[in-house]
Amino acid sequence: MLKIYKAFPGGKHKVLTMSYDDGKLDDRKLVSIFNKYGIRGTFNLNSGLVDQDIRINPDEWVDLYKGHEVATHTVTHPTIDRCPTIEIVQEILDDRKFLEQIMGYPVRGHAYPNGSYSPRVERILKDLGIKYARIVGDEYAATYLAKQVQADTNFQILGDSNGYAFPTNLYEWKATCHHNHNLLGFGNDFKDLKKKQYLYMMYVWGHSFEFTRDNNWNVIEEFCQTMADSDDIWFATNIEIVDYMETYDKLQFAADLSFVYNPSFASAWIIINDDKVVEIKGGELRELSY
Repeated sequence: MLKIYKAFPGGKHKVLTMSYDDGKLDDRKLVSIFNKYGIRGTFNLNSGLVDQDIRINPDEWVDLYKGHEVATHTVTHPTIDRCPTIEIVQEILDDRKFLEQIMGYPVRGHAYPNGSYSPRVERILKDLGIKYARIVGDEYAATYLAKQVQADTNFQILGDSNGYAFPTNLYEWKATCHHNHNLLGFGNDFKDLKKKQYLYMMYVWGHSFEFTRDNNWNVIEEFCQTMADSDDIWFATNIEIVDYMETYDKLQFAADLSFVYNPSFASAWIIINDDKVVEIKGGELRELSY
C-alpha cells in the first residue's frame, strides 16, 4: 500500500515566510536584503498614510515589491475592533482597492493594525475577499503602543507562537516570532528540523523601521544568509502558502490511491513512501506507484 504525504513545491517539507508592516522608507533596505538571498515576504500597507515623508511613495511600489506580496493594513491604521462595522468595511475595502489599482493584481491578505481583531472583524474580512489575516498575540497587542513610545530595545516580544505549525484559522494567523525575539535561534532550530513526515512553517514579522531604530540590520542580514543555503525550504509569500494549500486540498485521490486528479490550474506535490517526489500538474490525471 502506498503512503502519501503532502509536500511543498519541489517536494520540500519546510516553508519560510516574512511579514512586514506600514510601508516605511526602511522597506527599501529590507527588500534589498530579501532579494539578495532569495527570501520572499508580504508587505502590509496603509493607503491613507502614503503622503507622509516616512513612507514609500506608491510610485515605487510595483518595482520595489516585485516578487513579494502587497497586502492590506487598513487605510489609516486604526485599532479596528473599536470601530463601527461600516468604518471597518471602508478601512479594509478602500485600502484593498487602492493597493490593487497600484499593484495590478488581486490583494487578498491582511495584517491587523495594532493587533486588533475579533470574530466580527474576521467575518468582514472574509466577506470582502480577504483570504487570511496575521495577528500578533494578545500580549503584544496590549504593550505595542507603549513599546513604540519607549523604544525599549530590551523589550521581549510576546504573544507569538514560538513554533512552526500551521494555523487552524487563517484569520488568526500567528507568527513564529518577531525579528527581535530570538530570530537567529528560531532560525537555526528551523533549519535543523529533518523529519519529513511533518510540514513546518517559520513565519517572521515586524516593521522595517525597527532595524534602523534598534541598529540591528545585521540580525536580519545574518538570518537571511543562514536560511538561503537550505535546499529543503520553500521561500514564499503569505498568499502563496494559502493558495498552495488550497490547491493541494483539492486533489482527488482514488479510493485505493492508484491515481490522483488535480482539478486546479497550478501544480501540487506529494511524497510517496517517504522518498519519491511526485508533481501533479494542473489538470493532470496521474497514476501513482512506487
